[in-house]
Amino acid sequence: MRSPQSPVLSINGLVKDVGPLASLDGKMLRVVSDVSLIAGRGEVTALLGPNGAGKTTTLECAQGLQRRSGGTISLLGEDPASAGADLRSRVGVMLQDGGLPPSAKPVPLLRHVAGLYANPWPVEDLVERLGIDTFSRTGVRRLSGGQKQRLALAAALVGRPEVLFLDEPSAGLDPQSRALVFDLITELRSSGMGIILTTHLMDDAQRLADYVYIIDGGRNVAEGTVQQLLQREPAVDSGSEHVRTLVFEAQPGLDLSAVLPAPIAVAETRVGSYSVTGALTPGHLAALAAWWEAKGIMPAAMSLQARSLEDVFLDISGKDIR
Repeated sequence: MRSPQSPVLSINGLVKDVGPLASLDGKMLRVVSDVSLIAGRGEVTALLGPNGAGKTTTLECAQGLQRRSGGTISLLGEDPASAGADLRSRVGVMLQDGGLPPSAKPVPLLRHVAGLYANPWPVEDLVERLGIDTFSRTGVRRLSGGQKQRLALAAALVGRPEVLFLDEPSAGLDPQSRALVFDLITELRSSGMGIILTTHLMDDAQRLADYVYIIDGGRNVAEGTVQQLLQREPAVDSGSEHVRTLVFEAQPGLDLSAVLPAPIAVAETRVGSYSVTGALTPGHLAALAAWWEAKGIMPAAMSLQARSLEDVFLDISGKDIR
């Protein structure tokens, strides 16, 4: 496991069982079986995984909202399961469902939360930074999903936390709000805050994260910086870290095995649409173009794409719907 200079969260061998009511056969159900991670100050650490992988449960155990069944957790040097109010005051939590009282209005709610801290973030500044002033007179129950997300983020930040947990922070946000929230997260990271987030949006993780953990079936399956994960070889061995995908459309049924042999992977993903993935070089492209010329083939469309974090995620966790 990596060792950042100033860790804010350390989880080792986390296990979480839930009661028999959650299991069809009346036995305890293990939802997290072996998750380990470390998050550092001044970093965005992303926890990725398919539905039901154990992401939210892991974060709730790390926050002390659920009691773990096994393993160890250190949050700012303390065990969140037994720590008191002093630790809570140093941690900001933005839950996926918001956890906001439906009858409250945004600004009075934030002022109430700010009053619980010794040195809160000025409410007026948060209201302006997150555009809350545009819906400040509207009750929580009438807010849009994106507006609730911005209010929940403000509530998580108002205590000036050292660690910030974000569960799906960009869910429901329009492009303008998403950019605003991303800029604020980047600023908070630069100030030294440790940020741990989960998201289903791979573009968000690729843009924001300094380090990524992928979990599946309640356990770690991959980890690394975004660049390290992008350099991870796909299921078909590329023999190199410089993986690219060439997508083109032409007549169906083409056999490219002699032109682009393994380890380059060629697939007709749908009728007349081809995907060529591997450590592509100018020589590969030249050979393909020469073959097209010899066969009298003119592709209807063509694009060269870099391997994305979503490609890596699907390669690791599979493409089946959970």
